[in-house]
Amino acid sequence: MLLDSIEPYAAIGATVAMVLIVAAGMLILAHVIGPRRHGPVKDSPYESGVPIVGDTRRRMHIRFYIVAILFLLFDVELVLLWPWATIFYQCAVHGETIPLDGGMVAGKEFLLVGMGMFVSLVVFGLLYEWKKGAFRWD
Repeated sequence: MLLDSIEPYAAIGATVAMVLIVAAGMLILAHVIGPRRHGPVKDSPYESGVPIVGDTRRRMHIRFYIVAILFLLFDVELVLLWPWATIFYQCAVHGETIPLDGGMVAGKEFLLVGMGMFVSLVVFGLLYEWKKGAFRWD
């Protein structure tokens, strides 16, 4: 009984275990066979290959934050396309339907119209931000 409830998670557990083994193996190999060069230049901190000059807590321009937030916004919206695509595939190819409240069911047409509205809102938001100049670095 217990094995039946754990069985669906076995693939996830095996994947996590494999990732941990590979990551640990890479770190150990890099430490064992990697070069050992130390000195004042090698041990000094740097950011993206550029030495730190001045205060690290200086104010950044607001455009940097706007672009970062827009990237996260559109990235999360694109991540939402993956589960929709799997559900749409099941509805379109296998003819399955999705039960809704009130005894109604949703088929592939409902899902396609819903995703069309979602993508149009994303495109509208992108065009709005473009028109407002959020992507200009003047």
